[in-house]
Amino acid sequence: MLPSPNGSAISAAAGGSTVVAGCLRNAAAVGRWLAAHGYGTPERPLAVIAAGEGWPDGALRPALEDLLGAGAIIAELESHGAGPLSPEAAAARSAFAGTPDVAGAVAACSSGIELAEGGFAEDVALAVESDASAVVPVLADGASTDPPEPPR
Repeated sequence: MLPSPNGSAISAAAGGSTVVAGCLRNAAAVGRWLAAHGYGTPERPLAVIAAGEGWPDGALRPALEDLLGAGAIIAELESHGAGPLSPEAAAARSAFAGTPDVAGAVAACSSGIELAEGGFAEDVALAVESDASAVVPVLADGASTDPPEPPR
């Protein structure tokens, strides 16, 4: 798991909430885990946050890869019966579903280009491997753990 300054700040601010780290690499596993635990329903609502990063001055820097990762998680949740979706969640899901080449879009977006030009093209390629990981990091006591799958 790679550190994300903005994601870390959001996670720390979540207080006693359950925090699950998801991205394009583990979107299906995260969506399944959340659905299996009853999240994404009126009885157990959740927020899927496309964390972005920060500009050098500290302002929020939205990131396409985070929006698409959030959309992938939401699409997986919806396929397991989660809903109804907020307009924001539906828009993120639509952005993911409407992007025919997610890897190409991320590689061509401003952060993908910036990372590639900085020598991190391999990291970008790794980050866009959809559903390459079944790990579901859950924040507990200030550290991420991979919890066991719930009983089916």
